[in-house]
Amino acid sequence: MANTNENVEMMEALRNIAAEKDLPFETLLDALANALATAYKRRPNAAEEARVTIDADSGEYHVYAQEFDEEGNLVREWEDTPDDFGRIAAQTAKQVILQRIREEERELKFQEFEGREGDLVTGIVQQGDARFLIVDIGKAEALLPKSEQVPHERYEAGSRIRAYISKVSRSAKGPQVIISRTHPNLVCELFRLEVPEIFEKVVEIKAIAREAGHRTKIAVMSNDPAVDPVGACVGARGARVRMVVNELRGEKVDIVQWTPDVHQFVANALSPAKVKEVRIDPDENSAQVIVPDFQLSLAIGKEGQNARLAAKLTGLRIDIKSETQIAEENSPPLAEGEEAPQGEASEDGPPAEATPEGASEAAPEAESATAAATTEDVDESGSKVESSEEEADE
Repeated sequence: MANTNENVEMMEALRNIAAEKDLPFETLLDALANALATAYKRRPNAAEEARVTIDADSGEYHVYAQEFDEEGNLVREWEDTPDDFGRIAAQTAKQVILQRIREEERELKFQEFEGREGDLVTGIVQQGDARFLIVDIGKAEALLPKSEQVPHERYEAGSRIRAYISKVSRSAKGPQVIISRTHPNLVCELFRLEVPEIFEKVVEIKAIAREAGHRTKIAVMSNDPAVDPVGACVGARGARVRMVVNELRGEKVDIVQWTPDVHQFVANALSPAKVKEVRIDPDENSAQVIVPDFQLSLAIGKEGQNARLAAKLTGLRIDIKSETQIAEENSPPLAEGEEAPQGEASEDGPPAEATPEGASEAAPEAESATAAATTEDVDESGSKVESSEEEADE
């Protein structure tokens, strides 16, 4: 057994390591006891089983050999501390304790980040390759895979980015944290950060549909009749939504009012287009939307984006037609030899249909409303401006 001074010094060193690494002292003491038991069992003529006790103050240790019966019951125990065990114990303990420290640090980091799945995190871009970027997020390094990067965004080394923690898993080197810039919940968390009413659950985000880097639609409702949910998200002179858009590097955001009235919700979801009528077919999980002729291209959006996002937001397949198209469909067939009446031909083209792939699930009941706002609805002074058909090409 090592002398008393060496034992005391070992305990002091153990406490210093525990404090420095922010680890429980008892954890390291257990690691040391296990290390000594392992070292003992490697000695010639040692018992097959043994336990070690260590005094936390003096560092004095004792080895107790053990004997068990076939059923695993302890039948005999005796002290068998070797006289020359100090040097071997110190060497073995050092190796095992260092390993245990690394394991404990990895486990603590994993536990810390495991509970942060779904959180917003700020990090500094370190380096990357064709597969992923490495981002320093403080106590760990996170991976931003190519599939979670917005296509047109550039990530320079040393630049700061905000991202959404989508997954945390164990690995041999510690927690593997996967972050995302494309996840729809990134937008939700940014609004939660900027809008106190969302953080306090006065305003709720009921559904979200996103095409990362291009446009996002969110549906919001208020649990307080005195609070306008759309206005709360837009903020005074558009300040709140502008902060979110800046963090998304210019991605457009439409904020619409969620309502349990499906007809009204579909109309709101197609904002900034003005809808004349919505017909719901619950059996087909679809909606036929009728818009004025001059609103058709705005309702559809560039390359069908507005209709597509509205379908994802509502969870319905949406078929958009103009008033002229509906009138033509409902007009009686011409008799044989009868000529069609002369008049202006419709330039609206065929109707548009969008399906709700990737739709967010709709939510429970709330007060009905019709308000909606988009990031184009606020000019530089913060005043609201009217939407126009040209917005479909934005």
